[in-house]
Amino acid sequence: MSAILEYILNISLYERLIVVAELLLIGVFVYAIITFLEGTRGERLFRGMIFVLVAGSLVLNLLVKTFHMDRIEYLYNGFLIAVLIIAVIAFQPEIRRGLIRIGQARFFASSPQQLSRSVEEIITAVSQMAAERTGAIIVIPQQVALGEFIETGVRVDAKVTSELIRTIFHGGTVLHDMAIVIQADRIVAARVQLPLAEASSKFGQLGSRHRAAIGVTTSSDSVVIVVSEETGIVSVAMEGNLIRNVSESQLRRHLTTALVEATPVLEKMGKLARTETKADSAES
Repeated sequence: MSAILEYILNISLYERLIVVAELLLIGVFVYAIITFLEGTRGERLFRGMIFVLVAGSLVLNLLVKTFHMDRIEYLYNGFLIAVLIIAVIAFQPEIRRGLIRIGQARFFASSPQQLSRSVEEIITAVSQMAAERTGAIIVIPQQVALGEFIETGVRVDAKVTSELIRTIFHGGTVLHDMAIVIQADRIVAARVQLPLAEASSKFGQLGSRHRAAIGVTTSSDSVVIVVSEETGIVSVAMEGNLIRNVSESQLRRHLTTALVEATPVLEKMGKLARTETKADSAES
């Protein structure tokens, strides 16, 4: 206990403003990394490493100063170097993605005009795919990150256009299976694998696309658009609910709320989302 008190007293000798500034800088740095890694496997690994390093530093500093364990201090410094090397190897995908983001950084966020254009591009693509009965599933995340699912797909990072969306879901392409993820005015990834909701009598017998749409919305605030390959019916999934046979005006309202207004979709569309419609025969 005396060692802990001595350690605290030594810290208090510093200028308080300097200590506060240092803690703020460390906190901002850690928060930025955790935010960047949110929703990925690297987030859990980073949290574990931070805990081990902070706890190890505090305990070892107390032991070294109390019992003058110079050899342990030497070994711990070597351990930190080893941890740094392991971290570089373990976080290689995240580091690569971060460098790519820095290189492609945009100084201005997407404007409302750009987002409105994205809405119209998505509506055009969905309408044409519905007419052609091309199966599709489009995921639009909001506040809850989908990094863990995006990692299962193929990175695209391309501007949203109806031609690109239709090309991705065309039956002859290698990316047509599973889902695409759209954030703001960018198609982030394609061929993204989503969790399937359990079969239930709530919506009748549904195919894999509709079950995937319901599955991802039960654990996130995403808005998911599904085009049936068998009937061409357009559906929208939110909060584990499925709205069937959505018209173009209803789809525009959902997308505008999700992309442009940047407000929770479920607050404005809750009544509509809770209106359960009976499913048709089994669809894929």
